[in-house]
Amino acid sequence: MNTFGMKKWDEHLASGEEGGPRVAYVHATLEYSGLIEGESTGDYLLYYPGEGYDGGATTSPGYDRFQATVDGRRGTFVVRHEWSFDPQSIRSEFEVVPGSGTGELAGLAGRGTVHGVLGEPTVSYTFDYTL
Repeated sequence: MNTFGMKKWDEHLASGEEGGPRVAYVHATLEYSGLIEGESTGDYLLYYPGEGYDGGATTSPGYDRFQATVDGRRGTFVVRHEWSFDPQSIRSEFEVVPGSGTGELAGLAGRGTVHGVLGEPTVSYTFDYTL
């Protein structure tokens, strides 16, 4: 099973006010297992529409830089996410940034999805790639 969990989540209000429409900046460290083994360091810009929000129609961009192995090949690479979330779940579609692979992951291309339940210790992901 492909999963990841949060090691660090450092979130700060960038603009707006708590309870109202606002933007937050997050710096996070995530630990992956499965097809991807290792850590990512991510930076995300999250939009919160305000009190009473219950849908996942808006997306929030983010980038993760991985230092990991993919199917046993070691190197680094960057993915760009489009996160969406609601009070119960979190989702993302992501794509490897072209040209970002290094080491045995040079030339890596691919895309994937994330889906999980907020509050759970791990989130599942899919990743289809070519090297």
